[in-house]
Amino acid sequence: MRIPDLLDALRAEYGDLQWWPADTAFEVMVGAVLTQNTSWTNVEKALANLRASDALSFEGLMALEPEALAEHIRPSGYFNVKADRLRHLLAFLEQGGGIETLAAMDTEALREALLGVKGVGPETADDIVLYAFDRPVFVVDAYTRRLFERLEVPQAQAPYDVLREHVESELGPDAAALNDLHALIVEHGKERCRPRPRCDSCPLRGHCSHPDARGNP
Repeated sequence: MRIPDLLDALRAEYGDLQWWPADTAFEVMVGAVLTQNTSWTNVEKALANLRASDALSFEGLMALEPEALAEHIRPSGYFNVKADRLRHLLAFLEQGGGIETLAAMDTEALREALLGVKGVGPETADDIVLYAFDRPVFVVDAYTRRLFERLEVPQAQAPYDVLREHVESELGPDAAALNDLHALIVEHGKERCRPRPRCDSCPLRGHCSHPDARGNP
C-alpha cells in the first residue's frame, strides 16, 4: 500500500488529527522526553503537575532541584531517568542559545544536534523536529512498525532512518502531512491495530496480511 493512499484512508476514517497537544515548542520538547515508554495520558498528568507548580518553562524547570523535578514527573514513569534526561536537555538549550537558535538551524543539523543530547534517540528527536519546529520529518514508532508489517510495507522492519526516509520520500517535504500521518497511525494503533487487532470494520482490511483481517468476510 502506498503511503499517500494510507494517509487518505486513515483521514477518511478518523479525520484530520494534526497533533502535538502543547502551547509552545518548549512544552513539545518536554513532552517528547516524558512520553518515552509510557502513554500520553500519563504524560498529561506529569505536565499538569509542572503547570500547577508554575514550572513548565525553561526557567521553571531549571529552578527545580533534581529530586523535586523527578517527583513532579512521577506519573510519566521512569521518573528519575526522565528527570536526568530533562536536565541534559535544559543544559543543551542553555549552551546552544535556546529555542530561537535551534529554529534557525537547517533540519538535518537540528536533528543531529538533538541526537547528541543524552537520552534523546531518533524517535524523540523527530518528535521535537516535527512537532516543535514544524520540519518535514516522519516519526517512526512501535505503532508504525506494527501497522506497516501487517500492510507488508517492505521497509517495515528496516533500520529507523531507512523507514523514516521511505515515508518522507513518498509524501515529500510536507510537514503537515507527515504530522497527520503519524497522529493517525497512533490513533489507528490504539483503536484497531492493536497487538490483538480489532479487524471488524477496519478501513485497511483489504490491504492487511493479519489472519483476522483476511479471515473475516
